[in-house]
Amino acid sequence: MGEFAKFFLESLYALVKNTGIFFSTIFGAFKKAFITDIGNYFSDLGRAVKYFDFLNWLTFVIVTLILFAFFFFLFYRVGQVFRRYLVFRSREVEKDELLEQVARLKNQVSKMSKEKNAILNMKLANFAEFNEYIEGMHELEEDAEGEELEERFIKLLAIDSKYDGGHQYITMAEEDMLTLPEIVEKFRNFAAVQYKLYYNERIVRLFVAGMASSKVIILEGISGTGKTSLPYAISRFFSHPAQMVSVQPNWRDRTELIGYFNEFTKKFNETDFLSSLYESSFRDDPCFIVLDEMNLARIEYYFADFLSVMEMPDHNEWQIDLVPNALNSDPINLIEGKVMVPQNLWFVGTANQDDSTFTITDKVYDRAISISLNQKGEYFDAPLEHNLNMSSDYLASLFEKAVRKNTISISTLNIFDELDEFIQKKFKIAFGNRIMEQIKRFVPIYVECGGTEYEAMDFMLASKILRKFTSLNLPFLVKELNELIKFINTKFGQGVFKDSLEYIDSLLKNM
Repeated sequence: MGEFAKFFLESLYALVKNTGIFFSTIFGAFKKAFITDIGNYFSDLGRAVKYFDFLNWLTFVIVTLILFAFFFFLFYRVGQVFRRYLVFRSREVEKDELLEQVARLKNQVSKMSKEKNAILNMKLANFAEFNEYIEGMHELEEDAEGEELEERFIKLLAIDSKYDGGHQYITMAEEDMLTLPEIVEKFRNFAAVQYKLYYNERIVRLFVAGMASSKVIILEGISGTGKTSLPYAISRFFSHPAQMVSVQPNWRDRTELIGYFNEFTKKFNETDFLSSLYESSFRDDPCFIVLDEMNLARIEYYFADFLSVMEMPDHNEWQIDLVPNALNSDPINLIEGKVMVPQNLWFVGTANQDDSTFTITDKVYDRAISISLNQKGEYFDAPLEHNLNMSSDYLASLFEKAVRKNTISISTLNIFDELDEFIQKKFKIAFGNRIMEQIKRFVPIYVECGGTEYEAMDFMLASKILRKFTSLNLPFLVKELNELIKFINTKFGQGVFKDSLEYIDSLLKNM
């Protein structure tokens, strides 16, 4: 045992001694290399440079730069490793502290759970009394329903009083029974004389044909071209001023548009949009609601319910939910807490394309008729015209007669089928059923208003199909776009489809 202890101590002493010699040698070498002999380096350099020629100096500079770069990189890496260690260490400390906090929070949660259970036990002990209280509240509510209930739609009930609860029917005079071409001409004169607004015939034809094809019309273009003024003037031409609604950038859902039910006050916060929507159900003339700067917020968010219900084939299903239940005190034209979207109402939106607005999505464009107003109207002499006293049913009858009278020719439909196949093959975009139904109504109305079949087809191709090309990788489709131009010129005539050709040309220029 004594011999082993002696051996172990001697070995341990030798190990410690050698370790000390190792570190002292390293530190001695470091001291000698970077402190003691530093002066000798410069002395040696001073003696050597006396014999340097140009090549030696060049080599000296290059080697010196390499050495400096090497040592800089070496110390930089060592610094990085050291900094990472410190960061890692600090994170580990923070992690330990967080784990301790989590443990303390778990203990607090456990204590609070015990307190909650104790409170629940106390409540359960008095459950019979609590149940009697609830039953008493239900009895009070039932008694209240039997009595006169508090009114929760103040503005809508005021509209009921305005129309005395009945529908306002229009008796048209003979001078109000115009044809569609006469409506176009008289409106242009009316706008020019009454409001100094000068619209060309094509824009008015597009708007009237758009009314026949969709309940949503979008007017796009630069500022000052009369986008907001057009629905303003046409609503007064039909004798019922449009409701102007300024869309705000913070609109996120339909409550910004139609309001919401306040559970605290038990009243519905009604908007001017809702009032105008409800009032149109009492009227028999064309009504308009203008959504000014409609793309300041995302249309498919705040207007989603309207875009959806207006796709229903049964117009009786065009209803928007307001409240979950119906009360006896609710307005007359609310059906089970729902407001109707009547057939005599059109929504007209104005839109600018700049950095402050959102892109209008295909979901909206597919359901709407989009008209571009990029030029100011030119002055023309116009005779004095007065507003019309025309019912929406009479206007609808004009639309139906025009559709039957000016059915799109079979040859044009066949060419459009070929165009559809060409665009599907080259661009993977197709004419949907919704678009084809709109085309079959839009084109006959536009022709009846004084335009041509090809003008209307050109407009629908540019605004409904070619607009979708902006989502494609166009720089790789230059050949296909040029082939499309050739196809259109060959099938419809050189330069006939002016809108479509100009749109394709703009796509090619903006790549």
